[in-house]
Amino acid sequence: MDFFRVFITAPISLIVLFLLAKLMGNKQMSELNMFDYINGITIGSIAAELATGEFTDIYDGVMAMVIYSLVAILLTVLSQRSLVLRRFITGKSIIIFDNGKFYNKNLKTAKIDINEILVMCRSKGYFNFDEIQTIVLESNGQLSILPKDKNRPLTPDDMKITVLQSGVEAVVIQDGKVLNKNLRATGNNAEWLKKELNKQHTKISEVFIAFCDNNNTLKVHKKNKAHPTNDIFD
Repeated sequence: MDFFRVFITAPISLIVLFLLAKLMGNKQMSELNMFDYINGITIGSIAAELATGEFTDIYDGVMAMVIYSLVAILLTVLSQRSLVLRRFITGKSIIIFDNGKFYNKNLKTAKIDINEILVMCRSKGYFNFDEIQTIVLESNGQLSILPKDKNRPLTPDDMKITVLQSGVEAVVIQDGKVLNKNLRATGNNAEWLKKELNKQHTKISEVFIAFCDNNNTLKVHKKNKAHPTNDIFD
């Protein structure tokens, strides 16, 4: 193996793979359907072969990766326009349990065992099917569970309580550094931040991460090198 060639081609294949993944979108990092899974493996394999010298010409490897990516993008665009093609590529959701009944035919169609269903239900906190109204197997292989009304969590609407909508907390300090853009987005400035930190007797350099919520409250988490005293995972 030509180690100098690998030293050159490995970073190139990594950069090309990263750019193509960005081009294909965040779907590659989310739950994948079968086509995206196969496509991702194939492009990754080509990148590995490119890095280790399986391709005599580096341009052949790059071109193969680009072609696979363009085909994936084309099929994604076409599937957005065609329901038939979308169902063929991504599949469709399947009801496997509803109103106290299992649909064995759908289980066989999905090629999933009842024990897998039990495990997935338990992982979502359901240990008794009497609590469940409907179970749907989504096209990405995940379960969506609709609990019976009497078993679903109580909400403020049920209690006729009016609540204020909370917003996304903005990170204003991270690892001892002020994120000025985020700070300005909250409508605050450096003087406000310094004042709030002084109230908590904290220096910026001591902060691991700090958030500002929609009530304009600064929530600070200091750097901590201590080991958890109740760690049971050693």
